[in-house]
Amino acid sequence: MDWKIFLTIFVSVFIAELGDKTQLATMLFAADKEVSKYTVFLAASAALIAATAIGVLAGSLLSNYINEKVLHIIAGLGFIVIGIVTLIKA
Repeated sequence: MDWKIFLTIFVSVFIAELGDKTQLATMLFAADKEVSKYTVFLAASAALIAATAIGVLAGSLLSNYINEKVLHIIAGLGFIVIGIVTLIKA
């Protein structure tokens, strides 16, 4: 395993997930005193693993048809558009 790539991906995803809607929803479920914190943790973790698996699968399939550089450009433009929309709505 390439630890440099592992850490790059880990830090990128970790920072992206902090304070997003997923974390807020998880906090709301965990705040419910009648719900087991272990259940919240396991369910949220399983959901993130499933979403990540879909992302890896989609990226793998797209890379068979679209050049990697083009995928990077599309992803970068997507983040820019999301940022602009977020700024406009703020």
